[in-house]
Amino acid sequence: MHLLIVEDDLDLGQALLAALQGEGFTCVWIRRLADVPARPQPEVDAALLDLTLPDGEGLALLRRWRASGVTTPVLVITARSALDDRLAGLDSGADDYIIKPFAMAELISRLWAVHRRTVQQASAVWSFNALAIEPRAHRATLAGQPLDLSAREFHLLVELARAPGEVVSKGILGEKLEPSGDPVDPATIEVHVSNLRRKIGAARVRTVRGVGYQFVP
Repeated sequence: MHLLIVEDDLDLGQALLAALQGEGFTCVWIRRLADVPARPQPEVDAALLDLTLPDGEGLALLRRWRASGVTTPVLVITARSALDDRLAGLDSGADDYIIKPFAMAELISRLWAVHRRTVQQASAVWSFNALAIEPRAHRATLAGQPLDLSAREFHLLVELARAPGEVVSKGILGEKLEPSGDPVDPATIEVHVSNLRRKIGAARVRTVRGVGYQFVP
């Protein structure tokens, strides 16, 4: 999962990076409201947003995002614990509201819970008939047998399985597979798709010519 962190506190920001990257997340950390993009990049799966920033209110940013149609999950992280503040955050479009100080383990579990709801899965194991995917555990099985997938192949499978039946462009996949660097080029994606098909069954990944790929449960 690729995260956007908007948090001005240096110590907390560094602690978040260490904990989240240790869990396998990739992250972009921004400390000023002025540096936050008008819309999160397509590769961002969720945002952690502080409400009190040195140059403005995180709540105003959240409202702008939601007013412009941004659906990226947002978890507010703040010291504001009053009921009115919590209601304002949730009513403005936050998917969760976490009060500082918090345990990193709880934050990570909340992130996965929001992610699970986003992809409309009822549990941590995504089930597609004989194929099962466990994003947090970085594990996949077919008919109960573990699949030997490379890190890139597993990441590709997760990205395709987020929205079964929807077509994902090669451009988006390239950004998702390398969210913190240069996008993976289309030729390399084709190689990964070919390897993935061989391991999970060719019929599960359909090519939509000129567009991208579609996961077929």
